[in-house]
Amino acid sequence: MSLKKLLVALILLIMVTPVLQAQNTEQELVNKFFERNKTKHTYKTAWLSVHFSMNRINRNNQYNSFATHTSEQLTNGDLNWLNIAPAFGINFGMLFKERFSWSLGGEYWLKIGEELSGDIEYLATGTTIENPSSEIKVLGFYTDLQYYFLNHPKKLEHLKGLALRAGGSIGYYMVNWDLWPEYQNLNLATGEPTAMENTTFKGSAPGFKVTMGADYPINVFNLVIGADLSYLYLNFNNVAWYNDSDEEIIVTYTGTPEGRVDLNLSGFIGKIELKRFFSW
Repeated sequence: MSLKKLLVALILLIMVTPVLQAQNTEQELVNKFFERNKTKHTYKTAWLSVHFSMNRINRNNQYNSFATHTSEQLTNGDLNWLNIAPAFGINFGMLFKERFSWSLGGEYWLKIGEELSGDIEYLATGTTIENPSSEIKVLGFYTDLQYYFLNHPKKLEHLKGLALRAGGSIGYYMVNWDLWPEYQNLNLATGEPTAMENTTFKGSAPGFKVTMGADYPINVFNLVIGADLSYLYLNFNNVAWYNDSDEEIIVTYTGTPEGRVDLNLSGFIGKIELKRFFSW
């Protein structure tokens, strides 16, 4: 190669090298920009569940005092004490930390109380009543916090074996208490109630629950069987109906305001739950 050609090649190399270096530097900056702004996908684990529970209501409550007192005024029938309250519910929950879960749900208690059959004389009013009834219905909504202290669910893996947990919940509950129209209530209002207004007494109250539970996978469609033992504190102390002036008509077992019947439905609860885990 002649000296002239060598000089030309050297000049071209000197001119091209900075351009190539600039292109490499630009590509590196672009790569770093995308790497810095790339977000990693965070998987979330949640579940839907349905449950059935049996609520063992404490025997020491004012409804039972009402039932005893009122049965003495019924010549051919007796009102039983409250005992077991079955309920159905639905729940949605999710993991928000490694061992913690949060859920939101609701439940409906099947009717508790009873309807007596036949014509029964009601001594308080001196009338004969056909099929008198005393029936209670409860609807509640709650939020729950649980801590898994053994074998917690994991993202995408869910449960691999028996899991143990503990937690608590707070909820809002509403109650309807239907009594026969002829029941002799205590009127705290200025006007007399009508028979139709007298039939349903309503109330609402917060409910608090502490729970110990276990979950076990059955390896079918990510389904899990759960079992809980809980204690629920639920006391309706405002059960009444109200007239247009916001005055109360209440249930009483002594005939005085001091004998007002609060529906104390606190007690131990056993629950069976079927959960379906999913992730996204």
